[in-house]
Amino acid sequence: MGKKGEAFERLLKIMDELREKCPWDKKQTMDSLKKLTIEEMYELLDEINIGNLEGIKEELGDILLHIVFYARIGSEKKAFDIEGVIDTVCDKLIERHPHIYGDVSVSDENEVKQNWEQIKLKSGKKSILDGVPNSLPAIIKSYRIQEKVAQVGFDWSEKEEVWNKVDEEINEFKEAQAEESPAEMEEEFGDLLFSLVNYSRFCDIDPEAALSKANTKFINRFQKMEELAKEDNNKLDKMTLTELDEYWEKAKLTLAK
Repeated sequence: MGKKGEAFERLLKIMDELREKCPWDKKQTMDSLKKLTIEEMYELLDEINIGNLEGIKEELGDILLHIVFYARIGSEKKAFDIEGVIDTVCDKLIERHPHIYGDVSVSDENEVKQNWEQIKLKSGKKSILDGVPNSLPAIIKSYRIQEKVAQVGFDWSEKEEVWNKVDEEINEFKEAQAEESPAEMEEEFGDLLFSLVNYSRFCDIDPEAALSKANTKFINRFQKMEELAKEDNNKLDKMTLTELDEYWEKAKLTLAK
């Protein structure tokens, strides 16, 4: 079997024991697990973002446990089991990589993506966008939508054209703002964000990662600002905006050292 097989069999055995003997594990359903699964995914992303390989290993184990858990529940329902889960993904990978397991030739990764989408359509998907989960965070969803339609040629040809679209959406938002129309402002602001995500794709920037880093940077600076104010026996809610700005600049300088 080998060490990898033995490790996987050990996990399956533990899962069976927990499901049969642990009050908490016995109580869980697919519905009760889903929010925990999402939390585990975000914990993995946190570890990836800081480059903590040991943390990544641990979080991958937690996610693998969830996969095994869902498969165990599936087997109880006589719907599927872990063997079926693994066979399904193996069959899918072989089918969608004809350049590896067939006689198709590709020249680069873009052709691989194009073939992937075409094969998915042939396998019963009604739309190239059917594979985009409804519950994805909005920025990631925008990126995936644009990435997928680009595979069938529905895309801008030059980066400058995309930025012109950003400018256009900014102006349309300003017009809606001038008309004091909340509904139109919301719609145009959404269009503006969608166009910015599109531009990020042309710059090879992951917009979700970029915004995540911006959030982290702001948090670090704000917490340093709180720390500096506390050292001076000052409270943020008692200070003027000018004073707050001064501490903000001090925080930036301190963290930049």
